[in-house]
Amino acid sequence: MAQYQAPLYPIVIIVGVPRSGTTLLLQWLANTAQFAYPSNLLARFYNAPYIGARIQQLLLDPAYNFRDEFLDVVESVSFNSNLGKTQGILAPNEFWYFWRRFFKFNHTQKLDEAQLSLEALQIFKAELAALEAAFNKPLTMKGLIINWHLPLIAQLLPTAIFVHLVREPVFNAQSLLVARRKFYGSAETWYSFKPPEYETLKAHDIYYQVAGQVYYINQAIEQGLTAIPATRKTEITYETFCRQPQILWQNIIALIADQTDKLSLTYRGPDNFACRNKITVSSFEEEKIIQACHHFFSRNAKQLPNN
Repeated sequence: MAQYQAPLYPIVIIVGVPRSGTTLLLQWLANTAQFAYPSNLLARFYNAPYIGARIQQLLLDPAYNFRDEFLDVVESVSFNSNLGKTQGILAPNEFWYFWRRFFKFNHTQKLDEAQLSLEALQIFKAELAALEAAFNKPLTMKGLIINWHLPLIAQLLPTAIFVHLVREPVFNAQSLLVARRKFYGSAETWYSFKPPEYETLKAHDIYYQVAGQVYYINQAIEQGLTAIPATRKTEITYETFCRQPQILWQNIIALIADQTDKLSLTYRGPDNFACRNKITVSSFEEEKIIQACHHFFSRNAKQLPNN
């Protein structure tokens, strides 16, 4: 590992609120075959990702295929997931165990300076460099876990590109509410990352909580991105991405084409994706979510459709 100090290519880091479409975005980038990414197999080696990458290559890279010994292994990456969890040995993984080795989060995902280890951050950077070297491709990964530390990551990885995916607040809040019931069996239990405002939010009803979760996380991301040059960030709505993913591809290419020739300028992905913005809750809960979102977002929140 000593020979790896920093990634050579820009790392594309996806940020956003949970349930905003970031898993689909990562799957989309993985499907281009132009990025390295943490797979479900690689995630098993979160303590030694370089070794995991080499094992993955030995098992699944066509260059090492010997008379179809592993022909039964499904290698394709689909666009399906369940609360961020994908299926398939090479499907993208959120890789949170890896991140948590270096960022010792407690109750929320915001750390103060005393909780950050310079030595750990240097190891973090070196392990990303080793992963990149193993695959010889630019890396892409989800970075929702460090939504509150984007300037730090930008300083640590001075060529990294940040992609902020933003979903219409009402639909994002609704999806978080549904995720609570699906994951815990109850809407009363908080789902996913907690902003520093969590202690205040938890004193309110569940609709206020999910709306506040969307608002405060997006606010933290936007504030963090203000400290990062325009040449290193791009933002797109989930709805626009679903309609025209090639727009985001062009934005990413424009940001990193002058730093690496590893990416094709030609977009070869899907023309569009099915947008999941539709009503899935009762009329009562629909109205409660809308009211809560209007409290935080005022006129920026859009109503759920009637059908």
